[in-house]
Amino acid sequence: MNTQKIKTSTNKSLKWLVDILPILIGIILLVSMINNLVPKSFFNKIFTGNIFADSFIGAWLWSILTWNPITWYILWKWFLDNWTSLVAVTAFLVAWTTVWIIQLPAESLVLWKKFAIYRNISAFFMAIVVAIITVYIFNFIK
Repeated sequence: MNTQKIKTSTNKSLKWLVDILPILIGIILLVSMINNLVPKSFFNKIFTGNIFADSFIGAWLWSILTWNPITWYILWKWFLDNWTSLVAVTAFLVAWTTVWIIQLPAESLVLWKKFAIYRNISAFFMAIVVAIITVYIFNFIK
């Protein structure tokens, strides 16, 4: 076992972590600010019941609004019970796990900017497609 390589790798990793820490703190502060500024009743007002519009709006909103997982699991049932369509909730879920607009600066720094942008754009449109297909299959089985 090469001790020098382990020390070098550890030092590089710690330096990278220290360099990215301000970006991570900024992301956490931005997410916290959005969570406090957007009321929960906002979602009831924007969904029309149109499968394409709801999936687009759902994917778009969740791309820019992020909440912690516990909040999401609690709100999922509430969204479905309060006039939010299944396709919107499904688009929320898929976009929440794949599209990271708020984290784009950090992702661009760690990966390449072009890759991060293309990945987020393709993940956004795939969230819409997956939401529509999932709801179609769910309704077909049901």
